[in-house]
Amino acid sequence: MRNERARALAASRAFAAIALLVAFIAAAVGLAGLSGCTAADSQQEGGTLRVGVRSDIVNFGYLNERTGKYYGLEIDIAEEMARRMGYADVEFVTVTPDTRKEMLMNGEVDCLAACYSISDTRLENFDFSPAYYTDDAVIMVENSTRITDIVELAECTFGAMSGSNTAPQLVLKLTDLGFTSGTDDIMNLGDDNQFDTFRLVQMPSYEELSLALEEGRIDAACMDGAIAQTYMNEDRSLLDFSISEQEYGVATQKGSALSQPVADAIQAMLDDGTIAGMIDKWN
Repeated sequence: MRNERARALAASRAFAAIALLVAFIAAAVGLAGLSGCTAADSQQEGGTLRVGVRSDIVNFGYLNERTGKYYGLEIDIAEEMARRMGYADVEFVTVTPDTRKEMLMNGEVDCLAACYSISDTRLENFDFSPAYYTDDAVIMVENSTRITDIVELAECTFGAMSGSNTAPQLVLKLTDLGFTSGTDDIMNLGDDNQFDTFRLVQMPSYEELSLALEEGRIDAACMDGAIAQTYMNEDRSLLDFSISEQEYGVATQKGSALSQPVADAIQAMLDDGTIAGMIDKWN
């Protein structure tokens, strides 16, 4: 009898040890999973999506300094996209044409919805959602110059925003038109570029570009039509001339776990008319 009780006690202790080991392994696996948590993992847990947006483009991404809130089409798109992807919250981070590439590559933001046009060169570094907005890059002039046609800008100075696609696209368009002989190094334009029939300068902000136009330091300001709305006034006009068509998409790191969910969410919003309704709201 005593031997039987001893064997039973030993069996009970062995079973308890095995149960404790199983529980320990399960906990370790759970902690290992948490240690590799990414933006995509936090999505499943209702986390926060960090979206890089513009703070200076009326109707697209604009920060009200008094309230600290962002407003515009891309703000609405980002919030609805994050909701459909399962995030509980969105953190908006201001980016500029000069900083947005590095901030996305460095992981300071999870994605960009920042008037960021889809192009072959950008597709080498990033993934993009389907286009949610199509725009034209345009040319703005002061009415006082009496310039009404692109040919009247020969021997004049064009201005564009540094870090945008507008400058190289302008050179390509003017070369195709025979306005200029162009350059072989189209993707390495500097801040000040002298061509055979015109000068092209690139500036660090749209505010500087607008001020340069007002002061006569440049004769024409080149930018996306969506951005031009912010700087238009009764003393300015847009030439009947399109530099190039721009398609805005949400950018994510190349091959990231967020790329497909972002693309799926934007496509669904296009398919069900959500984005069309948002465009109507802000245009």
